[in-house]
Amino acid sequence: MDDAVPEAPPAAEEEPAYDPAAPAPLNVPRTPTGDADVDAALGRLGDADHLATDGHVEVYEDVHGGLRDALTALDARPGPPVPARHPTTTPQRDPSGRPR
Repeated sequence: MDDAVPEAPPAAEEEPAYDPAAPAPLNVPRTPTGDADVDAALGRLGDADHLATDGHVEVYEDVHGGLRDALTALDARPGPPVPARHPTTTPQRDPSGRPR
C-alpha cells in the first residue's frame, strides 16, 4: 500500500470579478496635430485611463494648462510684417477736400 498523500490539484486562479468602477482605458483615438506641445498635452490624456475617476481632474487640469500655454505661445510669436505705408508726393484728401 502506498502511504504517499496525493497532491492537491493546483488552485485555479480566480478571475477577478468585473468592477464597473475600476479604471479602464477609454480608447479614445488621439490624432497627432503636428505641434509637439499640443501632442504632448493630448498624450497626457492617456494617463487618465489608469486612474480612478477622482484622479481624472488632475490630469484634465494639467492638459488644459498645457493647451492654454500652447495657445499663449502662438500669440507671442511674431506675425508677418505690416506693410509700410508709401508716402505720396501729393497729400491725400478726403471726399470733402480736406487733407488727411
